[in-house]
Amino acid sequence: MKLTSEAIRTRVEALAPWFHNMDLAGVITAPDHFLHDYPSNKWARFRDVVPEDLSGRTVLDIGCNAGFYAMEMKRRGAERVLAIDSDERYLDQARLAAEVNELNIEFRRLSVYDVAQLAERFDLVMFMGVLYHLRHPLLALDLIHENVAKDLLLFQTMQRGSETTFVPASDYDFFDVDQFDDPAYPKMHFIEQSYAGDCTNWWAPNASCSQAMLRSAGFEILEHPEIEVYLCRRGQKPEPGAVYPTRPVNGRALPR
Repeated sequence: MKLTSEAIRTRVEALAPWFHNMDLAGVITAPDHFLHDYPSNKWARFRDVVPEDLSGRTVLDIGCNAGFYAMEMKRRGAERVLAIDSDERYLDQARLAAEVNELNIEFRRLSVYDVAQLAERFDLVMFMGVLYHLRHPLLALDLIHENVAKDLLLFQTMQRGSETTFVPASDYDFFDVDQFDDPAYPKMHFIEQSYAGDCTNWWAPNASCSQAMLRSAGFEILEHPEIEVYLCRRGQKPEPGAVYPTRPVNGRALPR
């Protein structure tokens, strides 16, 4: 039985505020959004790099918020879409949006740090707008590579600073420090208190830093269609690799 507009509006208002501004059968979830028609307006700038036909493929949306991207993947025919978030209110928003749009999507309350619990790899992993909210961002990328990414990663993060790509040398002398003063050198700006009224904004990488982190976690950048968006393919993690998960010591694997 389809929900009436009045019922949808009542549930949308009960779950406010919304960060994903969507049209749910004529009910707008965030009409006063400071980014306007977000994330639809952002999606329009990079949607062409995502396979149009996802038939037979599995998708994991990490940090799904109200489910905009998860629903777009289901509309492209993905066989299975699993959307996770650590915030139950966002999951309730996403469940409502999927119900109104009659899309079969699985939702689970789970943090990116706990993706190993899924014990499954996905053809496409989406990690959109999450990295800068994490205290341990590179760990999150390592865990995605180690546990759930099988092929493609669609990644987006807020970026600040230089948009120019800087390719560092493989090594520098201890007394060679000039490169650190280059605005394009990979940098991650640390936000100690709050940014844009949000105390969960911890980090703001520049473009070179985003790219370097993806490579360091073992992802090959295939496309860079939008200033903050990267389509990647899972590859081999470069040596020396990640500190976590731990590697065998003296022939014995440390507990994970």
